[in-house]
Amino acid sequence: MNMHLTGALRAEASEGPDPVPTTATKETQIIAIYGKGGIGKSFTLANLSYMMAQQGKKVLLIGCDPKSDTTSLLFGGRACPTIIETSTRKKLAGEQVAIGDVCFKRDGVYAMELGGPEVGRGCGGRGIIHGFELLEKLGFHEWGFDYVLLDFLGDVVCGGFGLPIARDMCQKVIVVGSNDLQSLYVANNVCSAVEYFRKLGGNVGVGGLVINKDDGTGEAQAFAEAVGIPVLASIPADEDIRRKSANYEIIGKPDGRWGPLFADLAANVAEAVPHQPRTLSQDALLGLFASETVGRDVVLEPATFEDMCGTAPVTKPSLEVVYDEV
Repeated sequence: MNMHLTGALRAEASEGPDPVPTTATKETQIIAIYGKGGIGKSFTLANLSYMMAQQGKKVLLIGCDPKSDTTSLLFGGRACPTIIETSTRKKLAGEQVAIGDVCFKRDGVYAMELGGPEVGRGCGGRGIIHGFELLEKLGFHEWGFDYVLLDFLGDVVCGGFGLPIARDMCQKVIVVGSNDLQSLYVANNVCSAVEYFRKLGGNVGVGGLVINKDDGTGEAQAFAEAVGIPVLASIPADEDIRRKSANYEIIGKPDGRWGPLFADLAANVAEAVPHQPRTLSQDALLGLFASETVGRDVVLEPATFEDMCGTAPVTKPSLEVVYDEV
């Protein structure tokens, strides 16, 4: 390789990534929502999508969590057939999958579930990839929606669950978290994935954080400020919300008690620009919490051979051959 070409390649490699775009470039906003399992992202998404539809938007909600609980909440506890199981059944019967086999609607919200394999019988990430391949065959990129919301499990790190970020399938990511270390650890991992793929030339940014079950202690707010993303909504830790969510009841209705909260969330999600976050180190993440909460005052004491074996180590003669210097 000549010196001129080598210099040109080094100059290109030293250039930083382009700035994150601040507006969606596609007519349809495709938004991926990530969060720790059990943090309430499916609850948030079901109510968000319902509110958007009530505001006159055409919304498609795609559950990409193997638990398939996104549409269950939207449909009052009723499970809908998943894309993976329907595809398998149709293939065995020699039939093609039609949109009506996998997509269902309620009060203006269109929804479907990708599904996942049975425990120990397949890779969830591979199931996600297969599901999106089928959606593309059904004309996914030609559908005329205002918003497509993707519900992704955030604490699984295999490739399929990072598909929207890795392949620039969405314009922005929304993270759902709470004032606890585990959910913010997942949120930080999502920010790290965005940062990683940005360095590889990707364009996806983080639109912001939704704080669910907010008890007012402030750690999630501090996390958002530390990584440089806005808080889009704070959903309180309220017994009325918990009870209605457990009963598969939609609370994101314009005339309901929580209507204004989800109306504001819908507006903030729609207008959120994709930010390039700053990923926190483990120590910085722990620093958001009081030391008695996360055990930062604990001192790591190295183990010894005697600890491991219950006896003192025996020094054995070395077999090393030592040569005298000439």
